[in-house]
Amino acid sequence: MKETQQAKEFIAKRAAKEIKEGTIVNLGIGIPTLVADFIPNDKEIFLHTENGLLGVGPTPLKEEVDSEIINAGKLPVTAKIGSSYFSSSESFGMIRGGHVDTVVLGALQISENGDLANWAVPGKDVLGVGGAMDLVVGAKEVIITTQHCSNDGKPKIVKRCDFPLTAKNVVSTIISEYAVFRFFEKEMVLVEMAEDWTVEQLKKITPAQFSVSPTLEVYQVD
Repeated sequence: MKETQQAKEFIAKRAAKEIKEGTIVNLGIGIPTLVADFIPNDKEIFLHTENGLLGVGPTPLKEEVDSEIINAGKLPVTAKIGSSYFSSSESFGMIRGGHVDTVVLGALQISENGDLANWAVPGKDVLGVGGAMDLVVGAKEVIITTQHCSNDGKPKIVKRCDFPLTAKNVVSTIISEYAVFRFFEKEMVLVEMAEDWTVEQLKKITPAQFSVSPTLEVYQVD
């Protein structure tokens, strides 16, 4: 089993391989933020943040930090040459208008039919849903990056979500440290699996029902 930070970076590296050339991509808070650091320099991607920047670059070095250039999670980011700045209202106009191709988000739970819960834990204080509801409905593709189980060992990929839903039937792909699942017409399919795991082992930590792709591949990151 990978250490937490190692697992997060492994997931982010795998997610970076999903990002298609020439697309506009919004990266959520947590593991998704790391994805920016693993996108190849020669791959033209336009990273978007809902607080008003298109053209986000990788995490800045200590001497590059500019307190006025941050993402929606208030973390410092870099801005690529040619990037553009705009208001939050214009940013959400892009999101709601279907102009964001892909969103990469974290999750508290994902159900076997693609429902997503990623904004509130019952009984705990929350600030609000943020932009997640708009992002998952407005984007053409929703990639979830998450560790397979929570810190207390509970599975995150479940039959039904019992946390408050962000949206129903929106997830396209799930990437954990052990597997990659894709949804095809609301059916969850295992397409990649860690080389030192078996399907039986994976099922023990995955209550959700899933089928196995006939072309199941070994899950590796370059």
